[in-house]
Amino acid sequence: MERIAIIGLGLIGGSLGLDLTRQGHSVIGIARRPETAQAALAMGAVTEAGTDLGLVAEAEVVFICTPIDVTVATAAAIVPYLAPAAVVTDVASVKGEIVPAIEALWPGFVGGHPMAGKAAAGLAVAEAGLFCDRPYVLTPTEATSPEALERVRAIATGLGASLAQCHPAQHDRAVAWISHLPVMVSSSLILACQQEADPDILALAQALASSGFKDTSRVGGGVPELGTLMARHNQSALLAALTQYQQQIDQLKTLIAAENWNSLHATLTQAQTARPGYLQLERSAASVRNS
Repeated sequence: MERIAIIGLGLIGGSLGLDLTRQGHSVIGIARRPETAQAALAMGAVTEAGTDLGLVAEAEVVFICTPIDVTVATAAAIVPYLAPAAVVTDVASVKGEIVPAIEALWPGFVGGHPMAGKAAAGLAVAEAGLFCDRPYVLTPTEATSPEALERVRAIATGLGASLAQCHPAQHDRAVAWISHLPVMVSSSLILACQQEADPDILALAQALASSGFKDTSRVGGGVPELGTLMARHNQSALLAALTQYQQQIDQLKTLIAAENWNSLHATLTQAQTARPGYLQLERSAASVRNS
């Protein structure tokens, strides 16, 4: 069993702690506020907790589960306390700028991104099993220690996650399409509906909204701070994705305005055909559960 420190006890850090403590690891939780540290202890997400970053001195593996914009600063702050052989990893949803910055600070760093979450944030919504059957991306580079990579890989595997591995730049381009773009599109859908000028029609639309709207708008109803950080730290890839999406919307507008129903049908058929390719993990998880 490992001695693992988790810095940042929100949804991801808390859920990670719940799983790791249940597996028998010693988990040191570090939070900004004493009340958060105490709450994590009370719910069994950690075996020890406090607000002092120096607590990482006893850890063999350190997970930085802070917001994206303070991940690098947190890594810099803990370097003086780390044991020489300590492995450090993070959970940020952007890797291109974070990985090289922390690699320059600590040789035993492995970039990571568990792709699991909820619309709500905070320790109160943490849950055991959050990462099971969800993607967990590792982003090693030429500078990554093979031993450190294997340590993080083993922990992620123990969470029941589906592991993937790629270069940090590849990660950021991919998540721009399937994670960051959907947040912006979903938010735009909600805001577009809000532009209905007739309050009676708007109220009727809200009353009639069902599963289709619920599914399509879900990530747009998430934590605004997280969406803003995604855009700020993955700006280039997200702008490229938004440009391509805007072109698709313009194409649909053109086909509908021209009453070109055959071409519209063909376009929608392409989308229908392509969608299963993005649901491979869901099918794999269902296969495992049904076996």
